[in-house]
Amino acid sequence: MASANSEDRATNDADRATIIQFSHFDVVPEASDHHYLQSNKSDKDKKEFDDGQSSVYAKIMQEWKILEKNLPESIYVQVYETRIDLLRAVIIGPHGTPYQDGLFFFDILLPFDYPNQPPKVYYHSHGYRLNPNLYDNGKVCLSLINTWDGSKSEKWTQNSTILQILVSIQGLVLNERPYFNEPQYEYERNNKSSEFINHSIQYNETAFILSCKTMLQIMRKRPERFEVFVDQHFRERGDKILAAIQGYQEGYVPVGPKFKDDLIKVYSDLEKAFVLMSSELNMEKPESMSSELNMEKPESMSSELNMEKPKSMNSELNMENPESKKKNEEGEESASESKSGEIAKKWINDKDSSNIYIVKNQENVGKHKKGILKKLSKWICR
Repeated sequence: MASANSEDRATNDADRATIIQFSHFDVVPEASDHHYLQSNKSDKDKKEFDDGQSSVYAKIMQEWKILEKNLPESIYVQVYETRIDLLRAVIIGPHGTPYQDGLFFFDILLPFDYPNQPPKVYYHSHGYRLNPNLYDNGKVCLSLINTWDGSKSEKWTQNSTILQILVSIQGLVLNERPYFNEPQYEYERNNKSSEFINHSIQYNETAFILSCKTMLQIMRKRPERFEVFVDQHFRERGDKILAAIQGYQEGYVPVGPKFKDDLIKVYSDLEKAFVLMSSELNMEKPESMSSELNMEKPESMSSELNMEKPKSMNSELNMENPESKKKNEEGEESASESKSGEIAKKWINDKDSSNIYIVKNQENVGKHKKGILKKLSKWICR
């Protein structure tokens, strides 16, 4: 019996260690929480989508093929065999932006006369306005879907695609300085005035906090058919998310008092959420942010006043991580700095005051790319 139990445990450990590879494009059962589930219910609408000989059906099948072959690494799309007029997409926040490592979900509805009219797109905002183009009521403001003014070349045509919509949201909306997405500031993006720079920084700080709060909402109520994807995403990236927050908390970049207070709350909430998620899945929690972070101090805000035009929105800032204080097994911070190549960490306790995770020691940190946080988002650096 003991031998059998040992084999079972080994099998379970192997299963937990398996990383699921998600298809960027997938056909799945219908999602009952889709925003547009009750749309296109008339007989006329259904006929267009159910008739395999209709031009609408043919166009949608063409769209599926485009998505299947061309989706970027950070965009995932699910479609429904029984409702070909509906899609759900998730965009992973691009590196170098205040949205980095966040998840942004969009529900899409194709009209009965598609592609004569553009799709309708709903953003799962959870009540947060974290971007000028993404409203708290779910509206997506984008010329390509005719929800914002734009030149004729920017508007929807019968040759436009769903892929273009998703890539536009990823690249043009979730960018490194979203403050300048506001129409009245659009042409001030390269203005070196401290007024515009400071306003942009403040907007990014707010966007970062709201992005973190969105993560919390998504973990609490995972979108249907994306539950496992959400769990795996935050298990893999939890460290980086907490690292970015701690980089602010420890003063490696200048921040205002309100932002610092917000960071304390959101850090605590995210850490608890990551612990709960890992506990529910009976899997190992992401490494603690209290790991050694070997990182050079970023430039001060004054350097931005003299900086040249920034690189593209997807550029990243290669930086080494700062050292943080070592924690002992009782969770108390040591007065001395952590020894080089050794990390001691202890995560928060559960309600029974028993450790959820084992204190670990990691040697030769330099061999592991010098800590958890490899890069800080470019917008963090002032």
